[in-house]
Amino acid sequence: MNENDLFNLDGRRFAMVSSTASRVDPDAPTRFAYTEAGGVVWGSYEGDTVVHGRFVGARRGAEVRLNYVHLTKGSADPVAGSSTNRIELLQDGRIRLVEEFRFEGDDTPQVSVCEEIFTEGL
Repeated sequence: MNENDLFNLDGRRFAMVSSTASRVDPDAPTRFAYTEAGGVVWGSYEGDTVVHGRFVGARRGAEVRLNYVHLTKGSADPVAGSSTNRIELLQDGRIRLVEEFRFEGDDTPQVSVCEEIFTEGL
């Protein structure tokens, strides 16, 4: 299996396990659904404090660069930003995404970690 196959995100689902931007609810974490075709990556996310979110970007090897926008439960104003994700392979065969991100209009660097889950839907 080549690197592109190992790191391909198409059809994979993830749950957030930690974030410097907010406390993660372990019983209802934000969940992410990824689609990938030809290195183009897009998808959606919801849960915890996020009502609905969308992202789009590109993967090159084990790095994914994304732009995102979402609505939170606490505000009607959209939240947007960009991120660089590092794909890590876990010993059990799942993927971990380590995301360095910034919210639009805020230069404070943030980090979140998501791990692959095997469930239907988000």
